[in-house]
Amino acid sequence: MMRGLELVFFAILLVLATLQVANSHGEQPLSRIAVHNTRLQLFENADIKASPSVLGLKGQNSEWVTLEYASPNPSNDDWIGVFSPANFSASTCNPDDGSKQAPPFLCTAPIKYQYANYSSPGYRKEGKGSLRLQLINQRSDFSFVLFSGGLTNPKVVAVSNKVAFTNPNAPVYPRLAQGKIWNEMTVTWTSGYGINEAEPFVEWGRKDGDHMRSPAGTLTFNRNSMCGAPARTVGWRDPGFIHTSFLKELWPNSVYTYKLGHKLFNGTYVWSQVYQFRASPYPGQSSVQRVVIFGDMGKDEADGSNEYNNFQRGSLNTTKQLIQDLKNIDIVFHIGDICYANGYLSQWDQFTAQVEPIASTVPYMIASGNHERDWPGTGSFYGNSDSGGECGVLAETMFYVPAENRAKFWYSTDYGMFRFCIADTEHDWREGTEQYKFIEHCLASADRQKQPWLIFLAHRVLGYSSATWYADQGSFEEPMGRESLQKLWQKYKVDIAMYGHVHNYERTCPIYQNICTSKEKFFYKGTLNGTIHVVAGGGGASLADFTPINTTWSYFKDHDYGFVKLTAFDHSNLLFEYKKSRDGEVYDSFKISRDYRDILACTVDSCPSMTLAS
Repeated sequence: MMRGLELVFFAILLVLATLQVANSHGEQPLSRIAVHNTRLQLFENADIKASPSVLGLKGQNSEWVTLEYASPNPSNDDWIGVFSPANFSASTCNPDDGSKQAPPFLCTAPIKYQYANYSSPGYRKEGKGSLRLQLINQRSDFSFVLFSGGLTNPKVVAVSNKVAFTNPNAPVYPRLAQGKIWNEMTVTWTSGYGINEAEPFVEWGRKDGDHMRSPAGTLTFNRNSMCGAPARTVGWRDPGFIHTSFLKELWPNSVYTYKLGHKLFNGTYVWSQVYQFRASPYPGQSSVQRVVIFGDMGKDEADGSNEYNNFQRGSLNTTKQLIQDLKNIDIVFHIGDICYANGYLSQWDQFTAQVEPIASTVPYMIASGNHERDWPGTGSFYGNSDSGGECGVLAETMFYVPAENRAKFWYSTDYGMFRFCIADTEHDWREGTEQYKFIEHCLASADRQKQPWLIFLAHRVLGYSSATWYADQGSFEEPMGRESLQKLWQKYKVDIAMYGHVHNYERTCPIYQNICTSKEKFFYKGTLNGTIHVVAGGGGASLADFTPINTTWSYFKDHDYGFVKLTAFDHSNLLFEYKKSRDGEVYDSFKISRDYRDILACTVDSCPSMTLAS
């Protein structure tokens, strides 16, 4: 028994020895573990036990586990790491450091951690403690490791028993998204069943009506799809299989129920719980339509684990507010920096679990951000390492978007009276590029009589921001942003352009070429004559500071977490609200009231050609 534990301990040491590769990714809490000095320090009377050992007996995909642990030499620096899979084997790893002399690498890092005294303040004196951690179904079993020496000099003290869900392969965490046509809804989910084991499908139909089955396509990827460390090394974790089904010919505004299914080749079925959604309205349909938009939410843990410097502490509040108000939300746009996995793939499962109550009920549309895509030498517009080696693969696979090519993450989607044009700021958007042509076509093809509300969305701030780093550059924007695009926004009379990336909230006046076209702040009647620019990057990640420079075009700033809600009452009236995540209350708002002729009206640089002929 002791010999077996020693082998497990040694394997964990090999995992930890590779974690140092990722220390440069400072925003990811897991990368804060400095493990190059890790040693094995077994104590015969050290112990850690986890209960219950079997999870999900009632079909749930999330459950709390209680840990009881003891150490003969306790310290306030002792911590507990959660490993999954529970068994570590060097034979499954493929080292990526180029060193032929390197020992076998293991391919999985801890998926979360917490200090041993987090809920046991007497641990330092008594040497005993307990801790409750929340686990989600992630296609494998779990074990818990007690470390001493802190994050900077960890020593393995004890390893727990294994814990597992009754069916680790179960279909989980459905994510709805608009299809490429208005009456199509897509359902994407994750499971442990490959195409050689089962046939995936969705059983669905109108509520209280007949149901049908639609097949699903299946995608996955391997370590070689990653572009660098840690995603390709210690952050790698098998993603399982990602399935997408297309539910077509939906009746507008009708309520549908659905459940995920897998038909195993032995003839048995595995089912998810039953979910429901409301189909999208017909483009141009006049009805109340409610849209939520934010960026940079990231993920957080309800058990308080993986916290570093309060990073992403607003994420759970944002999620909670959206869930509480879900009956008054029709579609959600998360405009980049989705979960900040930064190359630790296990975090994507945890994010999809966090947003499941939202994404399983209303379309959850995403945009690509620097923490999804950027990696040197891979074609991203920026040559930094913000994706942690993911280089877009996770975002492009875990979520569906109606793009022609998901590697080029720009697309348009219609929702009733709204037309949304979603740009990909991690690819070149400047005039003459493929994306520029897409943006112009998306804006130009909107039928403003039927879809009067034209919204431009992107991750990086291509318009205006008072963030300190933009101010230091003297640009107050992403360099080359509005210089390339403002003539399009003006020509096609974009109402609102919204961004993430900067972790705060800010709203400008209607503006064109740095000049406010209206001094009104709260009620716009008639022609706007410019575009209102909004930064809504306070979804959950650490807040960004504003410059002390007085930016006269900035009408409202808030250094806090929050999100934006748009409500179109009809073709003439739109309500904009900024709500704080901590209480869901409105802290900034304005209204637009106008008629179709106001959209047609001639404004600066948006006047159509005219003839004097009668």
